Amino acid sequence: MDREASLRTYFQALMAAWGPQDWWPAYTRFDVIVGAFLTQNTAWTNVERALRQLRAEGVLNVDGIRRAPLPKLARMIRSSGYFRQKATRLKTFVNYLDEQYGGSLERMFAQPTAKLREELLALNGVGPETADSILLYGGGHPVFVVDAYTRRILERHGLITAKARYEEIRQLVEQAFSEEILRAHDRPPTSPLPGRRRHKFVIRGASASARAFDEFHALLVQTAKHHCLKAEARCSGCPLERFLVET
Repeated sequence: MDREASLRTYFQALMAAWGPQDWWPAYTRFDVIVGAFLTQNTAWTNVERALRQLRAEGVLNVDGIRRAPLPKLARMIRSSGYFRQKATRLKTFVNYLDEQYGGSLERMFAQPTAKLREELLALNGVGPETADSILLYGGGHPVFVVDAYTRRILERHGLITAKARYEEIRQLVEQAFSEEILRAHDRPPTSPLPGRRRHKFVIRGASASARAFDEFHALLVQTAKHHCLKAEARCSGCPLERFLVET
């Protein structure tokens, strides 16, 4: 089985085991953007505390970030770590949004994926993972987010090497779930399980590829947190255990 076919098989196995993850948990697309900045180098629980504080202060919106004095903004997101740096980056993003798109997220996300990705990567503090998180989870653009969890699982399963670059991994997954491939195979299920729906705003018109990237990334994170830990691989009971190559 080639690597792309393996990835599709992994997706189905993880979906059968974990069900849809409904990630990124957010009420608005701006929540996603702020979360993408805040989650850099910290745990999601710390991000949630910061988001709750911003929401309680009424500044979890474009105008709120725009108007909040930088020292106050930094204090509100203190739980996320590197809070002064992240506050500056949030201000930088809003300045970019104002200058390029008149403060409109709708206009920004209406841009072609490649163009918008290049613009985001040009902003201070925005690397590929942050840019792709904003594009996929905030805008429904068909890009796959590569993180440490993804690398760990795919490397341990022999689908990538330790030296694989971000773009190499991203393109591998994107090719595996291209629109053409999905039309030729059963589309991955994306409807929520009964009682599992969390707060997640819905991006209307997102492509089948974008929906697959959304779920696959979240499923890999779930698997890594429960089985494919950084310190050790707890393969027993893992939905992907049967796919491991014996050495």
